[in-house]
Amino acid sequence: MEPIAKHIVVPIDGSRNSLNSLGYLSLMFPPPHPLEVSLVYILPTLPPLLTADEDMDAEMYAELTRSELKLLRTAERVLNEGKDALLERGFPPEKIRMVQRKRHAGIAQDICRAASDQRTDVILMTRRGQTDFETVFMGRVSNRLTECCQDLPVWICGGRIRSRGVLLCIDPSENALRAVDHAGFMLSGTDVGVTLFHTLRNLRRFVPGEVIEDAPRIEALWKSRVGEQIRPYVERAKRILTGAGLPEEQISVRIVDGSRSPADDILKQAREGGYGTIALGRRGVSGIQAFLFGSVTRKILQQG
Repeated sequence: MEPIAKHIVVPIDGSRNSLNSLGYLSLMFPPPHPLEVSLVYILPTLPPLLTADEDMDAEMYAELTRSELKLLRTAERVLNEGKDALLERGFPPEKIRMVQRKRHAGIAQDICRAASDQRTDVILMTRRGQTDFETVFMGRVSNRLTECCQDLPVWICGGRIRSRGVLLCIDPSENALRAVDHAGFMLSGTDVGVTLFHTLRNLRRFVPGEVIEDAPRIEALWKSRVGEQIRPYVERAKRILTGAGLPEEQISVRIVDGSRSPADDILKQAREGGYGTIALGRRGVSGIQAFLFGSVTRKILQQG
């Protein structure tokens, strides 16, 4: 089966670490995989408090104009650095677009708008900067990005990724299967290994441990029923992945007894299994702000 062409938007900011996401692309989708990349730079703008003065003298106007030209040259430099990094990794020049946008509503919102205009399949952004402050700032942008881009998948790159393994987390929900469908589409035509992962909900997430510590049959019944609940979703997820073109030998399944924290379970599995990518659905079983909009993914983004 011929791999399907994909289009990925990568916001860059000029920092060395923002180029880590380009290294991730070449790791997961090495040429000649049919991938189109749009590099997006959100152009900073001078505050209106500076530029809205109707009585500005000619010298100040000239200085502001020079500053705006410098901003444009910075955008051109940053985008060319990103393009050169992709060219060095073997990406064909005709598959690379460079997009610059003036900051308008906010960085995250402007990235979403640019991605929508580019008709992208996914946004890939790094969340680590060169300094602690940059990391906090970029973390806020990436969190905001997941909130703004409700109709677009968002991938967050935590740093230099060396493993091609994908930990694809699922729960018994249709929303989780939509994430599986997206992963199948994006990973079709690659030889990337995918593990379908589920952490069985611990009964102690619902009641204090002392309530059930002397009731082993209740706990055994709970484990049996949550196991039965996830089983058909695992089978459907496998069919989705194979239907997208991933061979069965690239797909494995891992189901573990969960702790009180599903985020901790996911991170533990990712670290012990050496996975470079954690994939989550936007919403969980409840259909409200779980996983990508909820505490699980926030914790993973903070600690991963």
